Amino acid sequence: MQSFKLTFTSNKHPRPSDSSTLPLSNSDMKSASRFSLTRRCTRLLTGLILVCLFLFFSRTKTTVPSWLQEQSLVEKHSLPPLYEEYHDYERHLPQHNLSLPFPEGRDAKFFWAANHVTNSGWGNAMQELVMNAVLAHATKRAFVFDNFTWERDAPDFSTFNGKLIPSRIPLSAIISGPIIGSSFPPRDAAPRAVSQEYFKKVCPNPTIIDSWEINEHLRLDNNVPALEIFKKWVERLNSIDDPCVEMRQESFQLFEIWLFGSKRILSMWPILSKSPILTDFSWSPLILQTYAENAHLFAPTSSSFRFLPSFMHLSSQPPTPTTLHDVHPIVKSKEIEPVTGLLALHIRRGDFAGHCSHLANWSSDWNGFNKFSALPDKFRVPTDGGWGETTEANTNMYFKACFPTIEQIVEKVQDVLADQRRLYGSAKELKSVYVMTNGNVEWLQQLKEALMQVKKWDAVVTSRDLKLGWEAKPVAQAVDMLIGQRAQVLIGNGFSSLTSNIVMLRMLGDLPPQDTRFW
Repeated sequence: MQSFKLTFTSNKHPRPSDSSTLPLSNSDMKSASRFSLTRRCTRLLTGLILVCLFLFFSRTKTTVPSWLQEQSLVEKHSLPPLYEEYHDYERHLPQHNLSLPFPEGRDAKFFWAANHVTNSGWGNAMQELVMNAVLAHATKRAFVFDNFTWERDAPDFSTFNGKLIPSRIPLSAIISGPIIGSSFPPRDAAPRAVSQEYFKKVCPNPTIIDSWEINEHLRLDNNVPALEIFKKWVERLNSIDDPCVEMRQESFQLFEIWLFGSKRILSMWPILSKSPILTDFSWSPLILQTYAENAHLFAPTSSSFRFLPSFMHLSSQPPTPTTLHDVHPIVKSKEIEPVTGLLALHIRRGDFAGHCSHLANWSSDWNGFNKFSALPDKFRVPTDGGWGETTEANTNMYFKACFPTIEQIVEKVQDVLADQRRLYGSAKELKSVYVMTNGNVEWLQQLKEALMQVKKWDAVVTSRDLKLGWEAKPVAQAVDMLIGQRAQVLIGNGFSSLTSNIVMLRMLGDLPPQDTRFW
């Protein structure tokens, strides 16, 4: 039952390879050959040790740690997971039944956003997913959910940064709640969400709409709030008698980056914050269990597991398939307690440098959910740049907020520590650091050393330090998001959709706004 094991390894940006250059001479090739043999021997030795440990735990009748079970699976697999059991679970949700009573069965009405974003990271996908689901709920239509999709029509695997990744990942491996098919609260008349496979089966000839018919003159107008666009789509969907409605796949998304990348999206917060799509949102059992298996690295055990159901505590037996494949919300945002003393830092590296340069040249603003008025840190968009060019001073300002150096990171951490002492005295001392990052190991070691000069932390841990299993690797960024959501204090990247989703969940969970900061 290998797909039911739970763990992760890195975030969505793969770790750079050990060697990025080809050998330049025969001697270099010989050296590379010896190195390759050493690595092969190391892998064999590691595998042998894992097998011995597994046999030891089995013969002594001691529970085999799930990270060890999962690591054994990692050693066996050269390809990323395809999550077949997750797909099958979604395929057999109980609402996929035409004989059910109203508002489901033959009376159900559906909304399928076939034009949803693809070829983007989870942060971008999640923010649009939430909005589409809230729209479906507002119109009493069953939301039709799809996979987290890198490529729609590609084979099972795609490539990213030269590494194989799953082309499509079932949402139940990442999240749970009404957004992917659990029941709505009592007295809520909306039908449950269904899979796109079921929709295509029961709606072979849907009414197809192009987003252009409403969004043409609204999508790029900074004076049009997202709420106005949302209300127009509610009105449009309510005017359609056909129970089967689909957005034209080739049309622009209903809710685009131009909305999420500005304050326009904040007009939706009164609706979003009360919608069961968000209030009953939960991370999947896979994400929660992976968090539980790694929480000892950065948090006291007592506070790490208090919010989790008992079957996810490390002292328990490994979860059974029925508990791991589940769309019902296990832990809602308001039920998640912050980890006392934990400071989470979101630090993007690698290809994000080019993105930050692009943001500077076009005078871009922070993502909208990073601009709640209650949050203490603000960003001022410069007025002397844009349309593809800017000044050196503006570029430096953008990079400090978007791609900070180690020195700038240390300076911000020191400022936040001072603010925490001013706000709380010694009552809420920050004691550990968790770094959400795609940075390489060497750079992160330098960062750790610099942070340890600020104060004597109990621990400084990064995304690279987590023990993460085969099925968790492609969705590891969700584990980072849960840690950031639970941190006592977050310092995020204002230009990142991953940060803005964390901020949205922190605001939903009523965490103090002054404990959410930005570079």
